[in-house]
Amino acid sequence: MKYCNRCVMPNTKPGVFVDAEGVCSACRSVEQKKFINWEARRQELVALCDSIKKANKACYDVIVPVSGGKDSTFQTWMMKEICGMNVLCVCLAPHLPTEEGIHNLNNMVESLQVDLIKVNLKPGTLRRLRRKAFIRLGEPNWTEHCAVFAAVANVALIYDVPLILWGEDVAVEFGGRTTKIRKADARDIHENDLVRGKSILDFVDDEIKEEDVFFYKYPPLAELERKGIQSVYLSYYHNWDGKKHYELAQDYGLWPRRAGPLSGNVIDYDNIDEKLCEINIWLKYIKFGFWRPTDQCCYQIWNGRMTRKEAIRIVNELSDEFPKEYFQDFLDYHELSEKEFWEVVEKFRNHDIWEKIRGKWQLKVPLT
Repeated sequence: MKYCNRCVMPNTKPGVFVDAEGVCSACRSVEQKKFINWEARRQELVALCDSIKKANKACYDVIVPVSGGKDSTFQTWMMKEICGMNVLCVCLAPHLPTEEGIHNLNNMVESLQVDLIKVNLKPGTLRRLRRKAFIRLGEPNWTEHCAVFAAVANVALIYDVPLILWGEDVAVEFGGRTTKIRKADARDIHENDLVRGKSILDFVDDEIKEEDVFFYKYPPLAELERKGIQSVYLSYYHNWDGKKHYELAQDYGLWPRRAGPLSGNVIDYDNIDEKLCEINIWLKYIKFGFWRPTDQCCYQIWNGRMTRKEAIRIVNELSDEFPKEYFQDFLDYHELSEKEFWEVVEKFRNHDIWEKIRGKWQLKVPLT
């Protein structure tokens, strides 16, 4: 396990490598962003939107996938207010929404005056899929990651919407495996690190039928191409900065988490729309030796708002915090006992990076 000497990202993150100078691939990507003419990229986006508006015969010009959070609020604002598009927002309904999440989604639709389609997955199927994904993969949110991408693409097909505007290219912005040279094209989004190498059909069995998982299956690319549906990343055209998005979204009424940051979190406005995400993120700590504190501190370093020394202190202070706030909700939703939960967790612990000393698990290579 090796840490970047510029940020605090370890090379255990899938797709991240640390080069001979001790700098990770995510930091190298940040370097490249400084040489981009962002105004020229913005004009590219405006030109793309103008061409779609001229040719479009359907009602909506663009789909923006939304949760109601800071980034999707910014994306919706950009498409409607800057590019003049007729926006259809699509939300994958969260399993257990938070009060802040309910407010922020409703507020976004009201304040920006856009139409919204909410895809509500069959509750029993979702519950069973999440439980299976947790036990088999140590990744309970995996099935929803499939559904986020697939549901949006299927809605685009149903309503003949010519453009899907995704937010950031996660592999480029945060470090990870990329399938292409940096560009706007997001047609291969269903092959990203969140879902790569597995199929929702692997979960079809006596309990779950193939007809139950329509919104989890990404449509064939040939079908999207036949209908002329494009899929792009806004982060190609816009210098992505979640904090600035949050500031704009606040002007439109977005709430942060009103009780303050969740355990292990540095900020109080990221991924606060539902209750079961934090356990999924925390499981990265078991597998790769890092989770929210590292992700959030690296992002602050990349945007010049934190030093590496400050990040080391925060990561070492927060990483051992367990996301306790919604733990009982997680157990109840998945029909698990606490004993069963920890048995699954230990099945996925990475013994290459963890060791037990005097009865307590510790990383073999601490962050210094």
